Amino acid sequence: MLILTERIVKEKLNGLESLGEKESFFEDMIKGVVDIKRGVLAINAELHSDLEKYLLDNGSDNRDLYGINILLDDYEIEFDSLINPPRNREAGFPRAGRDVADPVAREKIVEVVNKWIEL
Repeated sequence: MLILTERIVKEKLNGLESLGEKESFFEDMIKGVVDIKRGVLAINAELHSDLEKYLLDNGSDNRDLYGINILLDDYEIEFDSLINPPRNREAGFPRAGRDVADPVAREKIVEVVNKWIEL
């Protein structure tokens, strides 16, 4: 797991060893959790909940965390995670499921990802 502290180019996601990571968990994507309030992005875990806990242990508030996947074929952001339903309910979207339903949160997620990764 890694909290990005400097901007990286998207190609580095294909070889996380260059960022000091020992392994990548998936060949076709990288899981991430975004703190939309602090502008922080944690990447590279088997589960979004692991990244969520990692950010909570590093000063984030649960209400500000959303799970995403970055698909490595086309570097697209997928707004799908099991940690998202509570955020959706809090934002007034109780039936949205695992997707990020709040358009404002989606915009902030994209801003944070673009802040740390040159997609």
